[in-house]
Amino acid sequence: MVPLLMSSTATGPILVTGGNGQLATSLANLGGARVVRVGRPEFDFERPETIKATLAKYNPSAVVNAAAWTAVDLAETEVAGADAANCTGPALLAAACAKRNIPFVHVSTDYVFSGDKGAPYVETDPVSPETVYGRTKAEGEQKVLAADPKAIILRTSWVYSAHGKNFVRTMINAGAKNPALKVVGDQRGNPTCSDDLAQAILDILGLIERNGWKDEFAGIYHACGTGEATWHELAVAALEEAAKHGQKMPEVAAIRTEDWPTPAKRPADSRMDNGKLAQVFGVKMPQWRESVARTVTTVFENKPA
Repeated sequence: MVPLLMSSTATGPILVTGGNGQLATSLANLGGARVVRVGRPEFDFERPETIKATLAKYNPSAVVNAAAWTAVDLAETEVAGADAANCTGPALLAAACAKRNIPFVHVSTDYVFSGDKGAPYVETDPVSPETVYGRTKAEGEQKVLAADPKAIILRTSWVYSAHGKNFVRTMINAGAKNPALKVVGDQRGNPTCSDDLAQAILDILGLIERNGWKDEFAGIYHACGTGEATWHELAVAALEEAAKHGQKMPEVAAIRTEDWPTPAKRPADSRMDNGKLAQVFGVKMPQWRESVARTVTTVFENKPA
């Protein structure tokens, strides 16, 4: 992992919302003392007064919004909470950053798309969310850009890491306890390691700090793992890596989406193209299989003896 190329003394901290979430943790691990994480109750989108108070307290040189309502199914019934966390709250934070004239990076999702294009989505494709979560994130993107025209929005997907609650860790734990697993095999996307996304964000902020702001930086980008997979393929890859560390390989059967019903409809094919990210910032996202191997190794290295 390439170290952060930002000065640790010349400027203020990088403020990261999202508390102990996957991305916030990765940003703290990679960014070191420069990164300050905030979360509830100190920073809470449902308590808008905490936004200005937090910025005043830490006086950051950049802000990364890694806070979101990510409980996709629960959002179908908890609409107000999802809207506050994914739309109105980030817009208020964006406006506060615009007033301070500091870089603001906002993280969005592949769920802004319906998943029926049949090819990887690019940033100019129209959004068409089919869930409350996706709708609030799509509306959040537009409100963030309206509040701060210099905001940078990174859409990502299928985020996993060696820490926190995520699909890869769930599969490793399930594989350790069960000789056979069933995993959805007809949804396709881009698995993304939170460390890779964090490094991309730090590289972007480092570029801005070294070379100054350019108007072309503003807008929406796709930032997800390079290469595509189904959930079944991701599960098999993670479990094969776990087998290299002594865990027994279970049988993993591919099932259809309708065999695993959920309150919120998942996109069948939410693959995204990272070309714009590489073109504008020179940031290339790693191959997802390489990142899965690295992540699984870290999981086993951190297992208690």
